[in-house]
Amino acid sequence: MKTLPKKAFLTVALFLTLAHAISLAAVNPRHERWKKDIAAFEKQDRENPPVQGGVLFLGSSSIRLWKTLAEDFPGVPVRNRGFGGSRIANCTYYFDKLVMPAKPRLIVFFSGGNDINAWETAEEVASDFRAFCAELHKKLPETKLIYISIPFTESRMMQRSTIALANTYLSAFCHSDPKLTFLNMNDHILTPEGNVRPEYYLADKLHMNEAGYAVWTKMLRPMVTAALK
Repeated sequence: MKTLPKKAFLTVALFLTLAHAISLAAVNPRHERWKKDIAAFEKQDRENPPVQGGVLFLGSSSIRLWKTLAEDFPGVPVRNRGFGGSRIANCTYYFDKLVMPAKPRLIVFFSGGNDINAWETAEEVASDFRAFCAELHKKLPETKLIYISIPFTESRMMQRSTIALANTYLSAFCHSDPKLTFLNMNDHILTPEGNVRPEYYLADKLHMNEAGYAVWTKMLRPMVTAALK
């Protein structure tokens, strides 16, 4: 049997390499966007290693934009691992790089709204969260988690029924697991009639302002203290 000429061999090898790269991107297309964010977190962890056994705030842009975590939780070793636009599955995919360096005793998790905005169903959001918790329990079985409910916001009012159903599924799952706590923040940031309070939000009607974060802090601070006992 004749062997391939060197040039032909190199062409075939290059084709196979490109095909493999394309197949990987096709398998995980929604994770590729975050490579730079994750690399930045890894750099931070190398230059400023996290305190082990603290509290990791994880999730999407509302976590990323929370600039006063240290001041809002005095005496608590906190680490911010929010990356804007992210979804629950991204946190699971990058679990080892986002969570494991800190080995937190508690995770405060806010994610799911972007999932629904990307046309995921309530069932898919709940399934993604279960997958994240399975990874958490496998690698850090003693770590607790507080899940902040997906909020009703003016900018995503058309998604309200899906958000409500997703929160129902997420709440039920959290109540079935003693390591998980569901915080229904909508009870605290809406009016008694269920309307959004614009005074808690920035002009984009999606992300919170200082007043909104103050509500989060008020509700979370005693829960964080209790979880760390």
